[in-house]
Amino acid sequence: MILSDRTIKKMLDTGELVIDPIRDQSIQPASVDCHLGTHFLSVEDKSMDILTLDSEIHYRDFDGESITIPPHSFLLATTREYVKLPNDLTAFVEGRSSIGRIGLFIQNAGWVDPGFEGNITLELFNANSLPIKLQAGRRVCQLVFCKMDRAADVPYSGKYQGQKRAVGSRVFKDYEVQ
Repeated sequence: MILSDRTIKKMLDTGELVIDPIRDQSIQPASVDCHLGTHFLSVEDKSMDILTLDSEIHYRDFDGESITIPPHSFLLATTREYVKLPNDLTAFVEGRSSIGRIGLFIQNAGWVDPGFEGNITLELFNANSLPIKLQAGRRVCQLVFCKMDRAADVPYSGKYQGQKRAVGSRVFKDYEVQ
């Protein structure tokens, strides 16, 4: 079940759901708009020949009120909002359609697990043939909340829990069954 604006407001008021900072105008009929933060990462391609799932990836770190994404380039960013989900709620991260219509695709692998707490790292891809300049504080994505049939037995406590800035891939820390 996708949560309505009324339910989102109630959960925010009781502290069951935390989004900080939150503005009344960010709450939409079935979602909450999130804003671009000031921290960015790009893959340090000069120091690596190939990306693999079992090696640490090196990133260049940027802080600023704006960033320009070159054509056909990938960048990690963060939301301004800090989010804390209860153990019976999950969220989808969706790019705003107005942003997608200029060729900027925004994801976070599309999913926020129940029990997650932190700023959300966003994956940005400029599919356009022109650079795209972004300003911190602009609405770039939205969270769509879904109520689970019951609380998770084992809520999220993984390698991205508590992140406050954009965090690069930690896939190299995954334990894979052979």
